[in-house]
Amino acid sequence: MKQRERMLAGLPYKGSLDGLREERMETKLKIYDYNLLRPNETEKMDELIRDILGKTDEKITVKQPFHCDYGKNIQVGNNFFANYNCTILDTGRVIIGENVKVAPNVSIYTAGHPIHPLSRNSGYEYGIEVIIGDNVWLGGSVVINPGVKIGNNVVIGSGSVVTKDIPDNVIAAGNPCKVIREITEEDRKYYYKDKEFDVQDY
Repeated sequence: MKQRERMLAGLPYKGSLDGLREERMETKLKIYDYNLLRPNETEKMDELIRDILGKTDEKITVKQPFHCDYGKNIQVGNNFFANYNCTILDTGRVIIGENVKVAPNVSIYTAGHPIHPLSRNSGYEYGIEVIIGDNVWLGGSVVINPGVKIGNNVVIGSGSVVTKDIPDNVIAAGNPCKVIREITEEDRKYYYKDKEFDVQDY
């Protein structure tokens, strides 16, 4: 089994073998070009980010700067929005649903290293996939650790470190991130805390 196959299977692998280092360098060069595009070069941005990522839908926005390892292991659904300085370490697959909003400085990590120092120093590492459902909002500076699954219609509060799965239809926050409460129909009339919408088309 090649190291890339081991990596995507969630098995220990060495990132310096079987062309993985060259794959990462190819992606780094594309990301370098992407991050240096002028703000009005929107067509070039759209074309290049779709070349970097593995699977995209009709409408996606990824603000510069953006960083990832391979790119091709990232799948995003329609109406995906990532704000400034999003980092995705995609040694494992990252599968993101529709209508997902990612605030600035969010980091999604599938990559990790063994706990024991001798094992860690052997050069073996791992990638465990991360799955994010539909209609999710990740607040500023959220960190998602390897192996996490976030359900549909979830809000993750700013600064949270998500180490365990989060179920559907909840607000979760903290370090480590925990469910605070369910999202209910009552929440629909508010746009921020106790401030109610003054328009009818929301």
